[in-house]
Amino acid sequence: MRQVSFRLVLLSFLLAYVCHLMPWSGLALWLKPEFMLLVLIYWLLRAPYLCNVGSAWLVGLAIDLATGSLLGQHALVYAFTAFLAVSYHRRLTLFNVWQQAAYVLILLVIERSLLFVLKIFSGGENPGLIYWTACLTGLVVWLLVSFSRFGLHLQSRKV
Repeated sequence: MRQVSFRLVLLSFLLAYVCHLMPWSGLALWLKPEFMLLVLIYWLLRAPYLCNVGSAWLVGLAIDLATGSLLGQHALVYAFTAFLAVSYHRRLTLFNVWQQAAYVLILLVIERSLLFVLKIFSGGENPGLIYWTACLTGLVVWLLVSFSRFGLHLQSRKV
């Protein structure tokens, strides 16, 4: 297996950060996937020696600072999601693409659920069912990456 450079990981996080900070509006705002979380899950599974739960915490703090949300909200959710992703890392590399996608969908739903609870407890209002569409668009992005040459399924078949 080829080693991944730290520069590539950092560049992908920077690109996801830029995508997250783009001026989304209207329906696109609700359809926008969690780019940072998808990149985080990808690197947690692909290169766990470069990306870990601490990285998830730092990335979440960066999102909190950039969006002006409650400080530590995304950090907590990303760290918890990263913990779940890392705890099943060995099993997940044996899964096929569709099983990996189902697991990523579960992680995205958990992330959205935790953010929903934190937003409600901090005094926010219920956004409705459209709030959950980001999970589906995140799944579509994950499948596009999985079927590209960067996908994790290439790594799991070389074992």
